[in-house]
Amino acid sequence: MTTALITGGLGFIGSYIAKDLLDNKIVDEVVCLDHFATYVDVTNSGYQDYRHKRFLGYEDNIIVERGDAKFYGVTHNIINKYRPKLIFHLASLPLAKIDNLNVQEAFESSVTSTSNIIEICSDIKNYNLERFIYVSSSMVYGNFQEEMVTEDSPCNPIEIYGTAKLAGEITTKGLCGFHNISWTIVRPSAVFGPTDMNNRVSQLIVDKALNNETIEIYGKDEKLDFTYVKNLSLGFVKVATNKKGVNEIFNITNGKAHTILQFVEEVKKYIPEVNYTIKDRDLSRPKRGTLSNAKILDLINYKQLFTFEDGIKEYVNYKLNEKKH
Repeated sequence: MTTALITGGLGFIGSYIAKDLLDNKIVDEVVCLDHFATYVDVTNSGYQDYRHKRFLGYEDNIIVERGDAKFYGVTHNIINKYRPKLIFHLASLPLAKIDNLNVQEAFESSVTSTSNIIEICSDIKNYNLERFIYVSSSMVYGNFQEEMVTEDSPCNPIEIYGTAKLAGEITTKGLCGFHNISWTIVRPSAVFGPTDMNNRVSQLIVDKALNNETIEIYGKDEKLDFTYVKNLSLGFVKVATNKKGVNEIFNITNGKAHTILQFVEEVKKYIPEVNYTIKDRDLSRPKRGTLSNAKILDLINYKQLFTFEDGIKEYVNYKLNEKKH
């Protein structure tokens, strides 16, 4: 029986990768190592925990193990027990803007846990990992220097999250190279879709629209390369299982940035009574735009399933249907 391990597997992105691995018959079972944490205030009246919904219909092929990947013993036991052929390392802070974000927390999730996993895979006898996949972030680029950044563009992060993610990339390349383990690095951007619960900008827009609350847009021209989660998860599976993805870095994004205002206007097609106000942009955040996804489109057998508009439509309809029930 073949398995894949996803650290942070109960999370928003990890849960979609797990389902795509099973749907595409890449593995028979997916082991989700997760420490059950949340990164938003659960006492907020609008908070909804979607984790119980993320694997409906897949329960027989999902194994949930509680534990934190930064602890060597926990991770060693899990990898030795299941000996996965693929490891997707997503266990980290889920987004850049978190209350009381600190350097130690960011680096433990991006560097300590990454080095633990790679060292463990090299130490276990008679075990050969086919691929280690590290999830990075578009935040590693810092302020975009061009209208469109590629995987070869300079990485100059300006805040804690992007710095830690870039450190994790260096750890991945260095240690996997030393231990002769094949790796792939993925840089997503502004991911959105059903069951998100970490207060990303897209979720806040939709939730406030549904609750007839005023949406605050920080920067009239502020752009993000909004990426629908189902496009991203399929991209993860494609690069992880294609030989051309070995030891490569990929942007997996929509490939075209849209302003936050454009996202709001798209939501208005389905929730007409949307109110918003435009404020000054948050200068602590890097100025971003489009990430080129030409590399994955040219090198890997990958085609996006959803356009920007299609993704928003499905996401908003999911939330509208949920509200009815």
